[in-house]
Amino acid sequence: MKKRKKQKAKSPIWWIGALPRFVLRWTFRGLLASVALLAFVLCLYRFMPPPTTPFIISEGLRLGDVRRTWRDFDSISSHMPHAIVAAEDANFCNHWGFDMAAIRDALEDGTGRGASTISQQTVKNVILWHGRAWSRKALEAAITPMAEMVWPKKRILELYMNVAEFDEGVFGVHEAARWYFGVDAADLTPLQAARLAAILPAPKSRSAKTPSTFVERRARSIASGAATIRRDGRNRCFNS
Repeated sequence: MKKRKKQKAKSPIWWIGALPRFVLRWTFRGLLASVALLAFVLCLYRFMPPPTTPFIISEGLRLGDVRRTWRDFDSISSHMPHAIVAAEDANFCNHWGFDMAAIRDALEDGTGRGASTISQQTVKNVILWHGRAWSRKALEAAITPMAEMVWPKKRILELYMNVAEFDEGVFGVHEAARWYFGVDAADLTPLQAARLAAILPAPKSRSAKTPSTFVERRARSIASGAATIRRDGRNRCFNS
């Protein structure tokens, strides 16, 4: 009797070879086009303000209108970027988009809090959508190093301060300053800037005008941290 030939096990990706070549070709072209479009948008936003963002569009549709006014970095009180960095990402000037020490600490304590950098949040706010979907987080992780290569640190902060949400339908530091304190973004005091930073990342449940005990305590800590960042030089990448 003839022995049957032993069949070779199929590769886990055998189906790729079975796809028509034109499908693979157009899929590859689609990926290249997406990367090229992303690179174009990142380069464009280095020099011009984003006309809007996916989240601002969705909130505008939900609420009917939003408050947002772009202000250049140098037209915003210097207390604000220091407060933002102290509150959200004290090592902002020392990393390339990811704070590995913060990520390790977050993994060790199991909370995941404090691991997201200002660079990551800016990518999410400007380019992507909000939510906890792994697809969004994966895209954020892929785009952040690209943004760090294209956007100087000062520009990242400028973008962040202009698109961050500070209350329902209130976007950007200038509108937040007017909404909570009735002042121009250029005139924010250290305490006011600290309070605005303290309501992040939960502006819908916190108030800078009538702060809770938690917000007051956090604002004092942020103001102290901002002063420390000024003294020890961790503001060198945006204080020029």
